[in-house]
Amino acid sequence: MPSFTSVLAAAAAFELATAAPWGPWGGHKGGPPGHGGPPPLPKSPYHEIGSNSTLLVELGPRPYYLVDNMDAGPLKDKLNSCKAQPKSTSSFSISHRGAPLEFPEHSKQGYNAAARMGAGIIECDVSFTSDRELVCRHSNCDLHYTTNILSKPELAAKCSSPFVPADPKNSSSMATAKCCTSDITLAEFKSLCAEMEATSLTATSIVQGTPYFGRIGTTPDYRTNMFSYSCAETMSLKDQIALVDSYGLNFTAEAKTPQVAMPFQGDYTQEDFAQQIVDTFNEAGISADRVWLQSFLPDDIFYWLKTSPAFGAQAVYLDERADLTATGYDEAVASLPGLAAKGVKIIAPSIWQLVAPDNATGTIVASSYAIAAKAAGLEIITWSFERSGPLENGGGYYYTGVNNLINNDGDEFYVIDVISRVVGATKIFADWAATVTYYANCFGLA
Repeated sequence: MPSFTSVLAAAAAFELATAAPWGPWGGHKGGPPGHGGPPPLPKSPYHEIGSNSTLLVELGPRPYYLVDNMDAGPLKDKLNSCKAQPKSTSSFSISHRGAPLEFPEHSKQGYNAAARMGAGIIECDVSFTSDRELVCRHSNCDLHYTTNILSKPELAAKCSSPFVPADPKNSSSMATAKCCTSDITLAEFKSLCAEMEATSLTATSIVQGTPYFGRIGTTPDYRTNMFSYSCAETMSLKDQIALVDSYGLNFTAEAKTPQVAMPFQGDYTQEDFAQQIVDTFNEAGISADRVWLQSFLPDDIFYWLKTSPAFGAQAVYLDERADLTATGYDEAVASLPGLAAKGVKIIAPSIWQLVAPDNATGTIVASSYAIAAKAAGLEIITWSFERSGPLENGGGYYYTGVNNLINNDGDEFYVIDVISRVVGATKIFADWAATVTYYANCFGLA
């Protein structure tokens, strides 16, 4: 694994390193790790709705497993030194879709888990229903593989495309369906159970229980169905705002690119959709400085900058252009100064766009995209850690370009460290917030 010393050198050269408040590798009171005793455990201000009991941040065993799995070196030593440190909420840690490594995405149960794992910002991917209500779902048309809609005949009949089973005699045959939030009303959406995202679309029949849970496929092996046997609650944007606000936490809401023709129903435009998201936060009394709106569509960002500048100031342009064409990466890099000149403040590419291999030293360094973004004065956020499964074979999509430097699960912390201290990202999305929260607490990132 690349030397951590070289990471520090790169960070210094890039002038983006974030120093821990107690010194480079010291204890929380300035002494060596383990000295001075732990600080008093703070009383948490975060509560469940209707509850007077405090909620303490609890990270569970996974971050500690990842630290133990790391290659020996100063970063592992530093992260080891923080194991006994009380953990608190950090806005560096963004919950991606709730806690979908183990809980059905965009469910109340997943959001609760994210809050308990110290995510300072919790995401609702926003789509709309047939009665133009806003709901939390990663895609306008993903209900057939993230909910149990196919097990409800009266709702399955409303899907844009009906269920077609896989052919068990043909290994290349996949089950198909297309069920959209815009096919059903809010009340009908709320009657669904959120389920783990299915990826192997092999269903030959609709089964409410294991292994399909009313979906067209099965859960990836590296995730779990442990929390799928009871009905995970689907959430409207209003529901999600109330829940997250009850914890005193902050919000990020993505205007999901519709997969239905716009204007929807002839008169509901993309601008209407973008405005409705802002209106929902305003109606809930949420100040704009607690909200990070997101979109892959630059026109959404420009719309918010023009019509709701307080929200536009923290609007996040999700940049996937590098994935769309062979020249997309270079075109994206070249465009960053122009985006900044148009008022965009925050850019959010996927992890791989921000890192690159230094083949001479065998280390991971900031990419040309990261360097250009910082030079343009853009704040950087990235997505998404804890989404790749086991990393022993290089980590797949999110680690594109540096796969040959990734060979164990603990390397996730190495890449998080590069993203934070070398690239200078201010926030990180993760499917299991505890991992990023652990890093943030260890390095004093509030």
